[in-house]
Amino acid sequence: MTQDELKQAVAQAAADYVAEHAPEGAIIGVGTGSTANFFIDALAPLKERYRGAVASSEATRKRLEGHGIAVFDLNEVEHIPVYVDGADEVDAGLNMVKGGGGALTREKIVAAVADLFVCIADGSKLVDTMGKFPLPVEVIPMARAHVARQLVKLGGRPVLREGFVTDNGNLILDVHGLSISDPKGLEAQLNQIVGVVTNGLFAMRPANLLLLGTAEGVRRIG
Repeated sequence: MTQDELKQAVAQAAADYVAEHAPEGAIIGVGTGSTANFFIDALAPLKERYRGAVASSEATRKRLEGHGIAVFDLNEVEHIPVYVDGADEVDAGLNMVKGGGGALTREKIVAAVADLFVCIADGSKLVDTMGKFPLPVEVIPMARAHVARQLVKLGGRPVLREGFVTDNGNLILDVHGLSISDPKGLEAQLNQIVGVVTNGLFAMRPANLLLLGTAEGVRRIG
């Protein structure tokens, strides 16, 4: 199976899972990225079952609305039963590195509100130790150089994501060269750096379930 076929398989499995676990009339949390896009496409035939969705990015909002799915501001929503999103890396503890698409802050906020976080990924994203994929850190623009210096002290090699501004008007530093043995500890440490909005480690709020696309079918982990 191609990588896109694996993504489509896990996206359909996620749509089936949401149909089983989210009540009719629920508002679903939807992430950002290529795998999340496949999930939106799989969710579209079921749209009459749900009240709508909360989007983690402007790109996701546009894709949802393109399918005729109502999109709600998170401030209007008290309860999200399920949030579905992809990952750039995920380990056996269902900790994740996210933010390759630059939506990490909004993704983290929506995940915090959701009862269940379902991660959908192809088999290449499951790793023993995270860090091969550069860790995104969203920073306030005036703090870019300061944050970069602090990241170097932690053993990373930060690289500004050229020509990119987040939906929040901030910048992304992609941190290379990390071996992330303590995801929760590093997530907390990075968030203490003045000027950091948040970082792409999802360890304090990991996934509850991983749907992993493999050549043998979709594996459920968690």
